[in-house]
Amino acid sequence: MTAPTPIVTLIVPGRDIAGFAPAALDSLRAQTENRWHAILIDDGSTDDTAEIFAAAAASDPRFRAVRHEASRGLGAARNVGVDLVDTPLVGFLDGDDELTPTALERLLGSLAETGSDFVAGAYVRSRFDGDRYIPGRVQPWVEAATSPARLGTTIVEHPRASANIVAWSKISRTELWSDLRFPEGVAYEDQVVAQLMYTRARAFDVIPDTVVRWRLRADGTSITQGRAQLPVLRDYLRALRGGIRVLHDAGAHAAVAARLELILAMDLPPLVEIAGTHPDPRYAEGVESFVAEIQALPEYADARPDPALTAALAW
Repeated sequence: MTAPTPIVTLIVPGRDIAGFAPAALDSLRAQTENRWHAILIDDGSTDDTAEIFAAAAASDPRFRAVRHEASRGLGAARNVGVDLVDTPLVGFLDGDDELTPTALERLLGSLAETGSDFVAGAYVRSRFDGDRYIPGRVQPWVEAATSPARLGTTIVEHPRASANIVAWSKISRTELWSDLRFPEGVAYEDQVVAQLMYTRARAFDVIPDTVVRWRLRADGTSITQGRAQLPVLRDYLRALRGGIRVLHDAGAHAAVAARLELILAMDLPPLVEIAGTHPDPRYAEGVESFVAEIQALPEYADARPDPALTAALAW
């Protein structure tokens, strides 16, 4: 039987994820929508990741394996994949995460119905319980961004969509990437790209379906688990600043306020806590400077920050 012509390419980068990559690939094989192609990019792994990707490509023509002899970073790996896409739609899946079985069916179905530039779905975290990874519930900020379903909306009409900043929760039209690429050599490379997608799109869809299980690794090696490191903090704050700037420059002021509200509630409290005991004074200085910047923004007054948190941020 002839395989169906793929209409979407999933870019799947990874480095040293041999323990997780098989589950990611199995989640692709299990999709109820089978018109997909996947580009598997090993970013200079020192474990068996490259061999796992190569074996998948050798056994299934829907997979294509690409290997970087030395690590170039997640942003660069994704950009390499974007340059290879030859389908009308494109999406991303990190090689240590998993798609839910109906993810592509729901995401592609929405775009087929609306003709929007991209669609974003909900996602959950998977945490290790000592035996296996267990997916949790959709977090409130993700639910606010994706529920109820909104078809053919904009960032002005739905400002809380700006909370869904991850690359792998979305399927977009490949033409949207004609001049859009991920920053390279930094962490948190998807935040600015996501806000550019929201502000450039003629229209986008959001659906409440959980489409990805995002793995928080038990060994603490996920990028989001390294924020106590000063270089990671700097990349993190640079990404937050960049995303805010994109929304502000596009005139999406309600989205800026919504983004600030979430940053105040979710991003800053752990950073302030780390800063209180961090041995390098530059860490606290970096957080303090960022707090002053966002409090000076005109949209800050509309962000409805929690009073107790505001007091905690009064350095």
